Amino acid sequence: MLAPFPADTEYFGRPDQQSMINFRVADLDAMLTQLRAAGTAVSDEINQASYGRFGWATDPDGNRFELWQPSEDLSNSA
Repeated sequence: MLAPFPADTEYFGRPDQQSMINFRVADLDAMLTQLRAAGTAVSDEINQASYGRFGWATDPDGNRFELWQPSEDLSNSA
C-alpha cells in the first residue's frame, strides 16, 4: 500500500528523504531490542493506534524506516 504525504513532511526523517519503507513485524519490542543490540539508531518513540504499534529506526545510510506490529485483531485475520 502506498500513502502519499505532503512534500514538506517531516515524517520520513531527513528533509531530502522522499519515501519510507514500512516492515510488518510480529513483535515490535523484540525487533527494536534486536536492532539496538546491532548498533542501529532506533527512535525511543512508539506510536500506538487502533490498528497496531509503530516504531522507527535508521539504516546505515541515514534512511528512516518504520516497523509495524498489527493489533491482535488484524494479526488474527491475516
